[in-house]
Amino acid sequence: MTADIIDGKAFAEGLRGMVAQQTAQLKEGHGLIPGLTVVIVGEDPASQIYVRNKGKVAAEMGFLSDTIRMPEDTTEAQLLAVVEGLNADPAVHGILVQLPLPPQIDEGLVILTIDPNKDVDGLHPINAGRLASGQSALVPCTPLGCSMLLADRFGQGGMSGLRAVMVGRSNLVGKPMAQLLLAEHCTVTIAHSRTRDLPGVCREADILVAAVGRAEMLGADCIKPGAVVIDVGMNRIDLDNGKTKLTGDVDFEAAKEIAGAITPVPGGVGPMTIACLMVNTVTAACWAGGVEGPA
Repeated sequence: MTADIIDGKAFAEGLRGMVAQQTAQLKEGHGLIPGLTVVIVGEDPASQIYVRNKGKVAAEMGFLSDTIRMPEDTTEAQLLAVVEGLNADPAVHGILVQLPLPPQIDEGLVILTIDPNKDVDGLHPINAGRLASGQSALVPCTPLGCSMLLADRFGQGGMSGLRAVMVGRSNLVGKPMAQLLLAEHCTVTIAHSRTRDLPGVCREADILVAAVGRAEMLGADCIKPGAVVIDVGMNRIDLDNGKTKLTGDVDFEAAKEIAGAITPVPGGVGPMTIACLMVNTVTAACWAGGVEGPA
């Protein structure tokens, strides 16, 4: 039996439509227009593409959208001054500083400087603490998107009591994803590249989430029959014909013959990330405006 393919692209399209509707309602009912500003330092090609896509989608949502481009030799003090200016601007509800930053800038310090209530990347320690303690938080966009795909798959309360394995322990995906799974009453294991008998640990999972950044690291021996597999990986590998292709952290062709459902790469988790950035921006705008946020 071949696994169901979880269509993140279609889900994200629906989510963006919902955000656009919410934005129109905020504007009409409260005179509140969500404002998102993205700051990019340097000319990293991948970052340029990401930032362009984020700006395009934000404009489609009806946001006040702005991009601040700074040169590669920007000093830490210059960047921090820009962030502090955005913190103080009431028209800006969401601030996203595109990572990675040049080596002369301390990424951790930049994240700490962003107002936690405008931290739409969800990386500020205050948001991490809020998430861990069950409070309202701005959650990193990729795990937020994964949790939405899982909620759609299992329905309300459907994950309660299931075994979940999160492979990867980053602040951006692994740790917040584990917290979101705990909040759904899963029994959660965080595994990683140094986990002993990683395939054996993974085979315990009813829900397997992979975010390790290694192409097809998790093979068929890591999949429990019928498990739901969420593949966050986005790796470009070389083919024999001189071309390249995108692949995830899971061996998709092998896993789809065993799993109950799986996200493809591309077209799975990826489209959800930018859509959830828009969700976070609307949430931050509602907080700033004292307006009840969307359900």
